[in-house]
Amino acid sequence: MPDKIGEVIEASTAEFAVECYELYGTPALGSLIKTSDGDVQIYGVVYNATTESMDPGRRPIARGKHEKNEADIYSSSPQLAVLFRTNFQALVIGHKIDSDVNRYLPPRPARIHSFVYVLDDREVKDFTTSLDFLYLLANAPFAGPNDEIIAACLRTAAIAQDDARSFLIRAGKELAVLLGAEPQRLEAILRRIRL
Repeated sequence: MPDKIGEVIEASTAEFAVECYELYGTPALGSLIKTSDGDVQIYGVVYNATTESMDPGRRPIARGKHEKNEADIYSSSPQLAVLFRTNFQALVIGHKIDSDVNRYLPPRPARIHSFVYVLDDREVKDFTTSLDFLYLLANAPFAGPNDEIIAACLRTAAIAQDDARSFLIRAGKELAVLLGAEPQRLEAILRRIRL
């Protein structure tokens, strides 16, 4: 079993928020992750990572004026590691019930305190055999630049493939169908998925 990276702290059927166990321990933008709702495994794509104070009223202050590097700040003030937290959000892009992988929203959201794991290369390959999940990504109401998230997800998934170039060509064709009425958007994503 891979190492868990955090726990679900907020969830809906369309997305969930994760608090990482390690400060700055978020997976890369676009990484594929999984969590669960009991017997249903829920897949997501990482977006919108933040590191912030545990106490919203206490802002960090500069501490490194007399330190040689950033690591020295944490060495001289070890309490900092527990005063801050790293969170990220994940867009739900599918789920698995028994052995059936579905690339659409699950029947229920992930459970609070469900463990979160990064998919290994085999799991990424299995999930991306179908690109139906791109519909959810292309139409997601992100609070940020969703085209960047789509491109990051495809670059990450391509690395796990036996033939990354063929995978990206297949993904580009799927995006052309989904975004045919938005040629500028399509072109911007295609420029960003080159390895």
